[in-house]
Amino acid sequence: MGIWPSGCFSERHVLVTGGTSGIGAAIAAGFSSEGAHVIVTGATQTEVSAARQTSRIEAHVLDVRDNGAVTDLIAGLKRLDHVVNCAGVIRRGAEHDPLVFADVVDINLTGTMRVCVAAREKLKAGHGTIVNTASMLSFFGGGLVPGYAASKGGIAQLTKSLAIAYATDGIRVNAIAPGWIATPLTAELQANAERNAAIMARTPLQRWGKPEDLAGAALFLSSPIAAFITGTVLPVDGGYLIA
Repeated sequence: MGIWPSGCFSERHVLVTGGTSGIGAAIAAGFSSEGAHVIVTGATQTEVSAARQTSRIEAHVLDVRDNGAVTDLIAGLKRLDHVVNCAGVIRRGAEHDPLVFADVVDINLTGTMRVCVAAREKLKAGHGTIVNTASMLSFFGGGLVPGYAASKGGIAQLTKSLAIAYATDGIRVNAIAPGWIATPLTAELQANAERNAAIMARTPLQRWGKPEDLAGAALFLSSPIAAFITGTVLPVDGGYLIA
């Protein structure tokens, strides 16, 4: 028996963008372990090929900046019950260049919007759910990452706005806000002794999060247990936000 009531994810159809590695891959694995049919996307063929070698989950290349590609992928799905938007990039330091800034926002924020819009009708058919990926930088500024911080602040507001707009379709829209999670995106910070010490000093649970720590939150927000929750941004941060 799974951790959710009555096999609620059995045979459900789930799309996880950015699901070939890190947090997205852990969330995809969580849904799959509960009996869902899961499709993941990665930005490059290299990412997708690597994911296919390590998992039996269906994987496709998708550039979320390409509206036509997003629309075509989702239109080709026979059914869609849950969407988790994990596709994202961070380009520390370089984001003060307006062109880099715009590209980061296009992927992280506008890319999420493209997926939500394309998925709306299929999700409406089954009163489905959307879980977006926010960040601690939805709440704080980031001097080295203005594009990333702006995009993640935007995710929080987009989530609230779509929760209102999609409510009449029976679609719930929420977001998870990861704290400091040990993934390739944070490898530089983990390796930096000074920054690592500062992060641990402020994290009450005194450890880096694991991608798997986000899976439970995403499944919870997608499940009937959370049937009266929409428009929330749920921190999954070991207590960092409150410290």
